[in-house]
Amino acid sequence: TPTLLSCSEGVFKCPEDQLPLEYAKTAIHHPCAPQPKAHLGTCGFNVIPCPNRCSAKLSRRDLPEHVQHGCPKRRVKCEFCASDFTGEAFEGHQGTCPQESVYCENKCGARMMRRLLSQHALTECPKRTQPCTYCAKEFVFDTIQNHQYQCPRYPVPCPNQCGTPSIAREDVPTHLKESCSTAMLLCPFKEAGCKHRCPKLAMGRHLEDSTKVHLGMVCALVSRQRQEILELRRDVEELSVSSDGTLIWKISDYTRKLQEAKARSNYEFFSPPFYTHKYGYKLQVSAFLNGNGSGESSHLSVYIRVLPGEYDNLLEWPFSYRVTFSLLDQSDPSLSKPQHITETFHPDPNWKNFQKPGASRSSLDESTLGFGYPKFISHEDIKKRNYVRDNAIFIKASVEIPQKILA
Repeated sequence: TPTLLSCSEGVFKCPEDQLPLEYAKTAIHHPCAPQPKAHLGTCGFNVIPCPNRCSAKLSRRDLPEHVQHGCPKRRVKCEFCASDFTGEAFEGHQGTCPQESVYCENKCGARMMRRLLSQHALTECPKRTQPCTYCAKEFVFDTIQNHQYQCPRYPVPCPNQCGTPSIAREDVPTHLKESCSTAMLLCPFKEAGCKHRCPKLAMGRHLEDSTKVHLGMVCALVSRQRQEILELRRDVEELSVSSDGTLIWKISDYTRKLQEAKARSNYEFFSPPFYTHKYGYKLQVSAFLNGNGSGESSHLSVYIRVLPGEYDNLLEWPFSYRVTFSLLDQSDPSLSKPQHITETFHPDPNWKNFQKPGASRSSLDESTLGFGYPKFISHEDIKKRNYVRDNAIFIKASVEIPQKILA
């Protein structure tokens, strides 16, 4: 059952503030209650439009906060420039006011009005970036002065004071080498031995005056280099020489070389040299494909000779170790047992070729014909087996060295 409201000191309280709706219906019959229309004009919960005509509608008690802080049509005065704005326009003005005091964006520590910031960043800020005038690289302004001491394009005078206008620092070496008229140059024949040094302008005169001297230096240089090439060639040959006392010598293109030997009397072919053992005797085999002496025109002749070696002063002379020659049978071992042609001899200590060789002896010295067999094998016997196969023959020479020497 609805309860009637009682009057409290003649002041009527809006039932919308304190009571549910069913009590409000009773309250309007209370003799002390004001009329509803008059109350709504002051009721804090009554919804009314914003007086600034911003289209917002809200309760009367929220209106002051809205008008002062939230209404886009309110009037606001900027604290920095004192300009008057609507609330809506002021939001766009905030953060852009030219009179607002702000810090430099380059973090140099300076603070100024925003309208002065661009000029400061362009011409005054020590932390602004600026391109180097000479190399165009970007630098912080307070470091660009130090950069000029290393800048590769910074103009510097010629160190020889030749009068050339400023030169980029990185171009100075090229200038001194190619352009500077006062630069000291070495004679272009320095590799030949000329040690003359003079300014570039005087080099032409030096070359004219020293033509014969330079020619002599070049000839001497060529001679020295020729000798060095010969020595290097000998070194390379020594490195490729076998040192196990065995040589297997392949003579390729046998048919052509045999015809060549028939056309030229006593035509001799030479094998690569080889050593009897490490630090041992240096030997070489030679062959007359069309024979030599008593075997000429009918046999293959084979000889061996001693060549000057690197270790001759450490060896016993005359050379006295047993030598074996073989013409190798190239028949397939799985079909038949190879039948090599083999001859063995002990060197004659009185034979000139087995004495310690002089430094001038070479493989082309015909006066030192090697020791061997003028009738090693006849041309007819060579055809009986596969001594010639794929137009090549193999001649083997081996030397028996006592184990105590090898050790």
